[in-house]
Amino acid sequence: MANIESVTLEVADPTVAERFYTTAFGLDTQIRLRASAAPTTGFRGFLLALTVSQPATVDGFIGAALDAGATSLKPAAKSLWGYGGVVQAPDGTIWKVATSAKKDTGPATRQIDEFVLLLGVADVAASKRFYVERGLAVAKSFSRMYVEFAAGSSPVKLALYRRRALAKDVGVTPDGTGSHRLVIGGAAGPFTDPDGFAWEAASLAPTQEGLATK
Repeated sequence: MANIESVTLEVADPTVAERFYTTAFGLDTQIRLRASAAPTTGFRGFLLALTVSQPATVDGFIGAALDAGATSLKPAAKSLWGYGGVVQAPDGTIWKVATSAKKDTGPATRQIDEFVLLLGVADVAASKRFYVERGLAVAKSFSRMYVEFAAGSSPVKLALYRRRALAKDVGVTPDGTGSHRLVIGGAAGPFTDPDGFAWEAASLAPTQEGLATK
């Protein structure tokens, strides 16, 4: 079964970005950073989400991100599905931290239960077929709105959502041009999907120059 082995964010300054992600979220092996000056404007069409155990942990991560220089897009609050908030990192990447729990059961921690890459796509059904043809297995599918793929041994789960709905969910307009500033690494690559998201073979993922990872 194909899955994601790495997620690389293309940023203006990998050193600065690494400092932010280490301080805000304590991320190490989940993301990689690569220097890039590729033009990009507006919504980049994807969201990185951290699922945690309780509201206090959401508040801790959101607070740390804001203190480290992130911008609030949606303050942490209760919703029909739980509790969560959305921030935009200084490099422009949008992050959501959420939990299905609505009450705390203990002190806040820095533990991340799940790391999800959510791609905003024009046609969920078409993108679902595209990825299934490349070896990804569907774990959940809700009509033409949302698809979640089985993560297997991957530290990152891939999901698809309609682009306009994703933009609304994170509190931005859906318009955007230029680079996604995102490269996905996995055995299924290299290819570019119908919405312009680039995959590369896992063996080609950066390991030295321009990479910031712990």
